[in-house]
Amino acid sequence: MTPVFRRLTAGAVAVLLAGSLAACSDDPNSIGAQANKGDSKGYVAGDGTIEQIGSGERGKPVSLSGKLLDGTQWSSDQATGKVVVLNVWGAWCPPCQEELPHLQKAWTGWQDSGKPVVMLGINQRDSVQRAQAMLDKFAISYPSLAEDGGRALLSLQGKVRAYPTTLVLDKQHRIAARVSGEVTESTLNGLVDDVLKSS
Repeated sequence: MTPVFRRLTAGAVAVLLAGSLAACSDDPNSIGAQANKGDSKGYVAGDGTIEQIGSGERGKPVSLSGKLLDGTQWSSDQATGKVVVLNVWGAWCPPCQEELPHLQKAWTGWQDSGKPVVMLGINQRDSVQRAQAMLDKFAISYPSLAEDGGRALLSLQGKVRAYPTTLVLDKQHRIAARVSGEVTESTLNGLVDDVLKSS
C-alpha cells in the first residue's frame, strides 16, 4: 500500500503548488497551521482507499487510552472482546464532516442489532468546545477522544496518513481494516461484518 500513499502525497503537493483546494492532511506544519485557522485551504485527504488485512497478517493489538470530550477517561480495555471502530477526524476537515452522518447511522445500526461493536472518534487539532459543537451539529452519539497532541495516533501503528481515517479493530484489537478518506455507512457495515465473521 505504500506506493499508493506515496503517489497520493505527490499529487497533493502538485495541487498545493497550483493553489487549488484539495482535501485534508497530517502535515504538522503548513497544513496544520491552516487547519487551526479553520479556513479549509490547502489540505490533502485520503482518496477512499480501502485496506483489509487477513487474520493471519494482522499486527499486535492496539492499546489506546485518553480523555473523552466530556472529560472522562477511556481505554481500549473497556472494549474487551468487541470489534472497535476508530475514526480520526477534525472539525476543520470538510470530508470528516461529510462522513459524520454515515458514521452515526452505522453506529445506531450496531446498537439496535446488538452487535459487539464499539465506536470511538479520535479528534485532532480542535478545542474541546469546537469538537463538541461539531458533533452536536450532526447529533453524533458515540464518544470521541479529545485532542491530545497526537499521542493517540502513536498507538495506531502508522496507519493514519490522511484525514479522515477509519480503522476497524478485530476482537483482539488488531487492525483488520482501514479506510483512508471518507467512508459510507454501507462500506463500513461491510468491513465490520467481515471482521465479525473472521473473529
